[in-house]
Amino acid sequence: MPERVIAALAARGESLSTAESLTGGLLAAALTSVPGASQVYAGGVVAYQTPMKAALAGVPPQILDAGGPVCEATALALAAGIRARTGSTWALATTGVAGPDPQDGHEVGEVWIALAGPSGATAMRHDFAGDRQAIRTQTVAAALAALCDALP
Repeated sequence: MPERVIAALAARGESLSTAESLTGGLLAAALTSVPGASQVYAGGVVAYQTPMKAALAGVPPQILDAGGPVCEATALALAAGIRARTGSTWALATTGVAGPDPQDGHEVGEVWIALAGPSGATAMRHDFAGDRQAIRTQTVAAALAALCDALP
């Protein structure tokens, strides 16, 4: 899937950035594993702790105060923030609970993936099963699939 994303963006002359929380850089690693990724992948941030979502990706503190780190609004703000900061055409963001324990009332496996692009932003909730690594891997695959689906 990362190969499809890189090829599609390169063919369109578009770029991508990422803001990751629970995936901890796995999404960026998947993208940069593809030869030629530097043509389209601008870069990204790993904003693992809640305060870093504001500091690194520009999530407004009031969003974090209202919904916390695991919610639709935070995912959308992560994607919009990193897109604005990098000037990329597209941005993907991941936030959620990989486990092993629930976090702030959110069950293990609750994940929000946001995609921001030229015509706006959208966020999708997923409820993944499995251990920590399985949840993180499923999140990367779902994020890449969301971008593939958005590219005509």
